[in-house]
Amino acid sequence: MKMLNVLFVLVAFMLGVNSAAWAQDKAESSVKQVQLPQPQMEIGIPLMKALMLRQTNRAFDVRALSPQELSNLLWAADGVNRPSSGKRTAPTAMNCQEIDVYISKADGLYRYNAQNNSLELISPKDIRELTGSQPFVKTAPVNLILVADWSKMPKGNDDSRTIYTAMDAGYVSQNIYLYCASQGLATVVRGNVNKDILAKAMNLKESQKIIVAQTVGYPVK
Repeated sequence: MKMLNVLFVLVAFMLGVNSAAWAQDKAESSVKQVQLPQPQMEIGIPLMKALMLRQTNRAFDVRALSPQELSNLLWAADGVNRPSSGKRTAPTAMNCQEIDVYISKADGLYRYNAQNNSLELISPKDIRELTGSQPFVKTAPVNLILVADWSKMPKGNDDSRTIYTAMDAGYVSQNIYLYCASQGLATVVRGNVNKDILAKAMNLKESQKIIVAQTVGYPVK
């Protein structure tokens, strides 16, 4: 009788584990994916020219970026440039790849999936106005939010994580600047963000830290 009770408990436990795993798999598979076009590798200008043209611009046309433009931009920012290893266009400390690029647009909030070159819908709400205090963030077509996930950085203390994630986000931001310079887009990186309010709207975990936001769009003519 005692052995039967033990077996019953084990079976119940395994069923619970399997149910939890099934629920997690179902939740992950139900995330809305928006596949982006393949990034165009043949476009662009020489690096030295892009560096000469790199600048900050705070005036944005309200026109939306095309899916192709968005794909090119996100791949340049932090896309996979070595598929065999999964490594990115922007380096990270010990290859932790802890920086996530979120995209706030009129039709919702997305996270860039670099491995699939796709967008994952986080929320259908337009939260652009929460990405900064400047008036243009409300109507600019794209506000990128660079978020560091400390749970992907098992080594080091909070001080070292703060330094490394700031550096790593800086690499991504500079990639964005250079792409925009190459393609005639306007951009500005912004640190003046109410991170607590924005993090809540983005439903971030405690381990996820907002580093900076960066607005991208067509310049006002």
